Amino acid sequence: MINFNVPPFTGKELEYIKECVEAQKICGDGKYTKLCNAWIEERTGTAKALLTTSCTHATEMAALLADIGPGDEVIMPSYTFVSTADAFVLRGATAVFVDVRPDTMNIDEQLIEAAVTEKTKAIVPVHYAGVSCEMDTICDIAKRHGLYVIEDAAQGIMASYKGKALGAIGDMGCFSFHETKNFSMGEGGAILLKDAGLADRAEIIREKGTDRSRFFRGQVDKYTWQAAGSSYLPSDMNAAYLYAQLEMADEITEFRINIWNTYYRELKELEDRIELPTVPEGCVHNAHMFYIKTKDGEERSRLKAFLGEKGILAVSHYVPLHSAPAGIKYGRFSGEDRYTTKESERLLRLPLYWGLTEEQNMYIINMVREFYSH
Repeated sequence: MINFNVPPFTGKELEYIKECVEAQKICGDGKYTKLCNAWIEERTGTAKALLTTSCTHATEMAALLADIGPGDEVIMPSYTFVSTADAFVLRGATAVFVDVRPDTMNIDEQLIEAAVTEKTKAIVPVHYAGVSCEMDTICDIAKRHGLYVIEDAAQGIMASYKGKALGAIGDMGCFSFHETKNFSMGEGGAILLKDAGLADRAEIIREKGTDRSRFFRGQVDKYTWQAAGSSYLPSDMNAAYLYAQLEMADEITEFRINIWNTYYRELKELEDRIELPTVPEGCVHNAHMFYIKTKDGEERSRLKAFLGEKGILAVSHYVPLHSAPAGIKYGRFSGEDRYTTKESERLLRLPLYWGLTEEQNMYIINMVREFYSH
């Protein structure tokens, strides 16, 4: 069986974890947490990066930093993971869903302004498959209406828009290091802050609402409860696992891009039957995933089953949030759902991970060809 995903493992992860254990420093903000934070800051240009226990928690921190509360509205696509909405719904806000562009599956930037009301507090663009949203337009709308831009860059590390790293373009950005991502710590994430002035407040929120980080730096003689917060700080052992991959980020990304390019090149002959991904001009993607779109949902189901019979695990993706029970309860759709549902039902993701061999890559391609040859 060719799995859909295999978590990356470079070989140094266990060595670094062992170092944490032997140093008797396995809680958060140890050597490897700091190394990961510094790596993200250097590679993205963000003013401050803080490793978190998940991208979900990074987004919850962003909601707290943006002072999202009851009665507020937050604009986002419906085609996204539940955490995008959960972080703001937990604060009492309403998720306002906007239709996606069919070419990238990203939020349609041309429909955002119509969704803005006097209650709108933030726009949350989701960079699907590591391909950037149209950030110039989104940031312009946000600036004119006085809104936060909180990037859900869960899939966006090592990708960019017009030379700017995803996650570091808006006011805040959020990365994921879940086991399904390009780089993994099992469960984990990071929050990126454009304004370094938010760093102290972010550290307090991340450390259960205390100024514990300042205490350990010798800036205060004791730490106390300063604000509402939670435990968003990951173990240094998780950070150690992640750092082994960040050290090889360029090699891992190049490997994934080669797989992505092979899929694209070899499946292009089927463009009259399937739709291939689009990467707009100015966007550099990170090969987070390779998907195809079939004629409709019924054809997708048949292709998925056929590949399964051939030992290939291909998977669909999100059920649009606005159609889910919680989406109906906590959100609303702005405008018409022209593409979100229709396009989501056609999309099928093919295996792509560090370690997938050329032979496996071509076998998957040939099995897709075989399906369509009939």
